[in-house]
Amino acid sequence: MRIAESESAELLVGLKALCLDAGRAILSVYESDDAAATLKADGSPVTAADQAAEAVILAGLPKLLPDCPIVSEERASAGDVPDISAGRFWLVDPLDGTREFLNRNGEFTVNIALVEEGRPVLGAVYAPVPSTLYLGRVGEAAWRTAGNTAETTIAARLPPEDGLTVVASRSHGDRKALSDYLQGYTVAAERQAGSSLKFCLLAEGSADLYPRFGRTMEWDTAAGEAVLRAAGGSVETLDGAALPYGKPGLDNGAFVAFGRR
Repeated sequence: MRIAESESAELLVGLKALCLDAGRAILSVYESDDAAATLKADGSPVTAADQAAEAVILAGLPKLLPDCPIVSEERASAGDVPDISAGRFWLVDPLDGTREFLNRNGEFTVNIALVEEGRPVLGAVYAPVPSTLYLGRVGEAAWRTAGNTAETTIAARLPPEDGLTVVASRSHGDRKALSDYLQGYTVAAERQAGSSLKFCLLAEGSADLYPRFGRTMEWDTAAGEAVLRAAGGSVETLDGAALPYGKPGLDNGAFVAFGRR
């Protein structure tokens, strides 16, 4: 089932409100003394903010699309993954960049994406600090709202003649693999960023290339990919194929995100 254009407009409005609500739940923890983490079974950290934001999102998404399955990081980490064989489902990371949250550098996001037939088609990425929201509908457009400013359309840029700005993970990644991959490119600058903000830097035309080596999960990438593709960029595996979603285990291999080409 594919969403109609009129339906997508309503969903984007709903996603915006839901992201803001989840962001407020995160900030209530971020600004308190309760920003400590515990470790999940896979060794990754989880905080009260992850859980609070997830509760907000899980309560809100069924009001936008009744009966649409929701795959959310914390619930999935506990072994609760719904049947997604019908092809349409939500992918949620209620707090992407938990390490950035704990380091208090502001580079963490709320990620919500709608997947259809193995590809993210609608996405919202919200950075509560400093209140910047990215929305994207693949095949239509991508938008950014910063604070109380008006919503503006964003677009990935063509590669500059003097070289690419490459985005790398602040807390993860394989530096040797990245260096080896970049041998084939002219690089003018490198930026580090946390969470799915790396996709958004490409989407808004602030950077050009984001290679990622090593394991990520589908909820880490779906919303950012939707925003980037809506802005004219792309995401591919190392062999040039589309990055698939709904895979067994929900984990990704290496991929490269591009601005406009």
